[in-house]
Amino acid sequence: MSERYNFSEIEVKWQQKWDRENTFRTMESTDKEKYYVLEMFPYPSGKLHMGHVRNYSIGDVIARFKTMNGYNVLHPMGWDSFGLPAENAAIKNGIHPNIWTWSNIDEMRKQLKQLGFSYDWSREVATCHPDYYRWMQWIFIQFFKKGLAYKKENPVNWCPSCQTVLANEQVVDGGCERCGTMVGKKELSQWYFKITDYADRLLQNLDILEGWPNKVKIMQKNWIGKSVGAEVDFDIEGSDKKLKVFTTRPDTLYGVTYMVLAPEHPYVRELVHGTEAEEAVLAFQEKLNHLSDIERTATTLEKEGLFLNRYAVNPLNGKKVPIYIANYVLMDYGTGAIMAVPAHDQRDFDFAVKYGLEIIPVVDPGQDSIDLYNLKEAFVAEGKMINSDQFNGMDNQEAILKITKFLEEKEIGKESINYRLRDWLISRQRYWGTPIPMIHCEKCGWVPEKEENLPVLLPTDVEFTGKGESPLVTSKTFRDTTCPSCGGPAKRELDTMDTFLDSSWYFLRYTDPKNEQEAWSFDKQKYWMSVDQYIGGVEHAILHLMYSRFFQMAFYDLGLTSTEEPFTNLLTQGMVIKDGKKMSKSIGNVVSPDEIIAKYGADTARLFILFAAPPEKELDWSDTGVEGSYRFLNRVYRLVNELTETVKYAPDSYISETAADKELAYVMSATIKKVTEDVGGRFNFNTAISAIMELVNEIYKYKEEEDINLGLLRSAVRNLVLILSPFTPHICEEMWEMLGNEESVYNAGWPIYDEAALVKDLVEIVVQINGKVKDKLNIASNLDKETFEKTALEDQKVQALLNGKELVKVIAVPDKLINLVVR
Repeated sequence: MSERYNFSEIEVKWQQKWDRENTFRTMESTDKEKYYVLEMFPYPSGKLHMGHVRNYSIGDVIARFKTMNGYNVLHPMGWDSFGLPAENAAIKNGIHPNIWTWSNIDEMRKQLKQLGFSYDWSREVATCHPDYYRWMQWIFIQFFKKGLAYKKENPVNWCPSCQTVLANEQVVDGGCERCGTMVGKKELSQWYFKITDYADRLLQNLDILEGWPNKVKIMQKNWIGKSVGAEVDFDIEGSDKKLKVFTTRPDTLYGVTYMVLAPEHPYVRELVHGTEAEEAVLAFQEKLNHLSDIERTATTLEKEGLFLNRYAVNPLNGKKVPIYIANYVLMDYGTGAIMAVPAHDQRDFDFAVKYGLEIIPVVDPGQDSIDLYNLKEAFVAEGKMINSDQFNGMDNQEAILKITKFLEEKEIGKESINYRLRDWLISRQRYWGTPIPMIHCEKCGWVPEKEENLPVLLPTDVEFTGKGESPLVTSKTFRDTTCPSCGGPAKRELDTMDTFLDSSWYFLRYTDPKNEQEAWSFDKQKYWMSVDQYIGGVEHAILHLMYSRFFQMAFYDLGLTSTEEPFTNLLTQGMVIKDGKKMSKSIGNVVSPDEIIAKYGADTARLFILFAAPPEKELDWSDTGVEGSYRFLNRVYRLVNELTETVKYAPDSYISETAADKELAYVMSATIKKVTEDVGGRFNFNTAISAIMELVNEIYKYKEEEDINLGLLRSAVRNLVLILSPFTPHICEEMWEMLGNEESVYNAGWPIYDEAALVKDLVEIVVQINGKVKDKLNIASNLDKETFEKTALEDQKVQALLNGKELVKVIAVPDKLINLVVR
């Protein structure tokens, strides 16, 4: 037993012991209640950063706490290991993505073990391993059979630098989220998942996710973007086609003065074919190919349009209105056509002014400040209907219902629901991803690979040039195959899957990671799912969390899962920053976990990162804070080391007799209670650690007493080690062993506090004169207000304070304070 806290020896010792004894391995059990805690798995970039350390430390405290409280805890780890960085490394360094990725995984696994996280490594998964992506391909085929996977040609977001398609969610401020290059449009035949089939369920189920932060639910709700309104048919003059328009404001239909189509609308070329407008329209379309959807819908974008020399007919009043195309209308939202009401929409107003179009108000708000027929800007349409035939004089909210009913009666429209959410574009023109298991046959069309032939392996005979199409195109062995249906010659799909698919079901594979017969056993997922506590960054609120919910619902409908929501509770931790800025190599403010572990040990790194801020808040890195955490652990170690021989064989039971006994018993029970509540419910790890620090101070104080209760001291020291162990497991394992225990502290039960010890005989109260603190005194606790006031006033200290003063009023708060108003 060393008298010095040698963290490097201690941490290696216990990591090896945990590994050797499979301490954290978990099996299904009917004897215990299950608890599934999961942190979002990392992309294996090669090195952990402090954000990882924070995320995983939070999860580890929860896992260890729940284990010590008798739960059967599943706490797995794996690797989201497909993705573009590995492919870029192959291009830059001439190393195959597989080698680069597995080398990084080995390095990061080593780092995670150094930090002492209680992962069941027997359940480790890597999405780039054929044993995993075999089942990803199987899932794709089930979605295809169910009609959830389909292929269509569409203008897509195209990153010219990455040479790949991006989902709308992956376009940030008009640029590629990966490389920042401005995104343009390209016509490609792509695979999609019909997430829109689940739009309503994804929205409705948010109400049952009581353990999710409201901000995340609001972000998902806004992204789904449900709108209730009406679908209206406008005839096109000189054509048998109709323009379908979705509007949330059918009450403004009489104010329509022009129509706008998305330049990509399928009617556009037909409407201008052979006319004098054709050439200008084609040039306008080509210009917009170089703008992303984000740029086109930005409020700062100057609105541009082009008249098609064609007219639509308003179905309510028969009025002809001109048809335009414009840069701000998108094909993939609504119907790709809008009715413009410039009096009541600022965007429409600006466009109408620019192109000299009519402006007709149809709602009178009854405000003198608005000159209805000399508008300087659009105004909100709330008030009485005007210029609207039989609906004039009606409240506009009533008119919404009446006009919708009128449209349905005349069969020129109907009530409708629209969503902002688009189907999920999952094709990627990359190599390092799951091959899409589809085969194209001239005779049979698109046919899925036979399930017994899965996985469709990534070929190794590819070239990484960084230019042109996917490296899969360069393979001489991959493309040509036979049709699974007719046996004729056929060609494989050369796109791979968006990596967000891989992370949309990994939590299910953890429940049965070695299963070679199915993606997971229904019984095992039924035992473990849903994930009780999921932990990760709020930046995943829309993409990963929405996609995972969609997958789980689809699995539920396919009979593959017993629950339709994957995550019961969600914790979104804040970023780790330094000097007020996000850690970044370019800024030079990155703190390496390796350096902190080498200098102070893993337990110090964990303790600081859990103590410095509540988990959902930003954490500002502090070198002095790390030093402080290190000093505290040294202080704890010295204390336990000093007292070990004194308390090791002391009795388990005790009776608190002296005032010092009662104070230590009180602080011990109060600390256990607070740590239990802060870790078990609120995740206020920082305040839990603060309470533990107060207990350490009290033990130091108590050991100097002349009359020491050895049973009480033994209990205090043991409980200190137990409640500190989820935060700093290595040092606590060592101290637990020093105290004569053979079993791991991980498997020791969580201590129970003594309710009786929490009732103090005496409490310290504040004495105020005219609201200012003058003194403190000890007084019997739990007195009624009258007795409390009488006892305080009779105290000699209070009598001295009142000497020569007239007492006007007494404000008494039992067990807290007494305020004496004097003159």
